Amino acid sequence: MVPNLESRLSRRAALLAAGGLLAGCSQQPEADKVHLRLATGPAGAVYRRIGGSLAEHISEQVPGATVITVPSGASTDNIRMLRAGEVHLGLTSLDALITADGSAPEGLSAICRLYDSHLHLVVMAGSAIDEFRDLDGRRISLGARDSGTEFTSLRLLELDLVNVDGRYLSQAESAAALRDGEIDAMFSLTGVPTPAITELAQRHPIRLIPLDAQADALFTAFPGHYAPAMIPATAYAGVPATRTVAVPNVLLVRNDLPDDLVHAITGTIFTHAGTITSAGRDDAEAVPEAWQINVRTGISTASIPLHPGAAAWFRDRKR
Repeated sequence: MVPNLESRLSRRAALLAAGGLLAGCSQQPEADKVHLRLATGPAGAVYRRIGGSLAEHISEQVPGATVITVPSGASTDNIRMLRAGEVHLGLTSLDALITADGSAPEGLSAICRLYDSHLHLVVMAGSAIDEFRDLDGRRISLGARDSGTEFTSLRLLELDLVNVDGRYLSQAESAAALRDGEIDAMFSLTGVPTPAITELAQRHPIRLIPLDAQADALFTAFPGHYAPAMIPATAYAGVPATRTVAVPNVLLVRNDLPDDLVHAITGTIFTHAGTITSAGRDDAEAVPEAWQINVRTGISTASIPLHPGAAAWFRDRKR
């Protein structure tokens, strides 16, 4: 809990209402209550799972605040909704967020860096695809439209000059289409493990295509956005450790949210990161990505500025 936070909720609610940011803002907001919307991701995605856990935890820990989740296509869709004022908070991958000149989209800033996603390139075990260039001419899911998966996979295909028959499917849809032979491979930029791929691997043998050369190419072309990484052998049933590329994920916020509210949300995330892994869920619904949430990496949002409320929390912690 944040001292004196309750006494500031009425002022904050008025500020949010004035900016048109409260859900149902055509009505006078209930006194001392703040209703926030957090954009997550599609079915089968870690964004959906970790976003739900964050919303639940913030609602429990920040006095007077209620957070509901809004399903989405993921990263770029979340950025669009934030800029349009449809949501207050949203998850995004760092590469989809940073503009060509290295800045953040206007009106947005970061609360923190949360965890890193890994790019998966998944095929069925019997597939003739053995390396990245074998994708040429194949039916490939590029992820949902406006997702971080779409953004990163298209960037990678363009770098390697590989042409594919692209399909735009959510992670759950991609896994089903791959299982049924409707596509030849699927990209998924997500936490490890991710539910849709976990369920597929438990029922059918799959393989992950190594992306070490592609990771190096992305790192060289876009320094600061990417890092070489490894999907461990423990991630998916029967799948050996596979080299790939990692992309940081950040929790975004509109700049016009009051500083004290964002300060409280930031403190809640880092003070209670260990319990965000479960947040009342059973083992099957645990959120292992939350173990990556820590103060040391949380402030590392590259060229994306921290919201003043988040920056103040990090400063306060050092005193």
